[in-house]
Amino acid sequence: MKTSIASAALLCLLAAGCTTVPLQPGEPESSVITKLGRPTHTYRDGNSQLLEYMRGPAGQQTWMARIGPDGKLNSYRQVLTVENFATIKVDIATKDDVLRTIGAPGSTSFLPLRNLEVWSYAYKEAEVWNSLMHVHIDRSGIVRQMMNGPDPAYDPDNRMGFGMMMRR
Repeated sequence: MKTSIASAALLCLLAAGCTTVPLQPGEPESSVITKLGRPTHTYRDGNSQLLEYMRGPAGQQTWMARIGPDGKLNSYRQVLTVENFATIKVDIATKDDVLRTIGAPGSTSFLPLRNLEVWSYAYKEAEVWNSLMHVHIDRSGIVRQMMNGPDPAYDPDNRMGFGMMMRR
């Protein structure tokens, strides 16, 4: 009986997007996938492979499991953070750099007058404020601007009528 309760609790945590599943550096990739499920995306970063897990309420968390060349887990961390956004260098970083740093965007749009693709990431700034980071990318795939601000999906005033309708 205890085993089935523990299994059910684990499934509920995974379904809710929680990341309390215990992972230890050195675990084989197969163990990571067994515990976390199939990744939303995978990326190559030198000799390492990154397994992306988009999670959390409203997509505000993306976790990356870094698998070393030996096929074992090196790290597992939440990447939608102000610190990670700061490592993306405007006029230098490429689309691939962005994907390896913070994963796939929650939504995309295009600014025709500026000829820029915009990748948007919902996140919790300081683990408190519902925010959006917008990464502006030119046609050659170079990051040209980054802007953050409040997430309009959580605007209590909702004057524009968007509210939760804007969510992906």
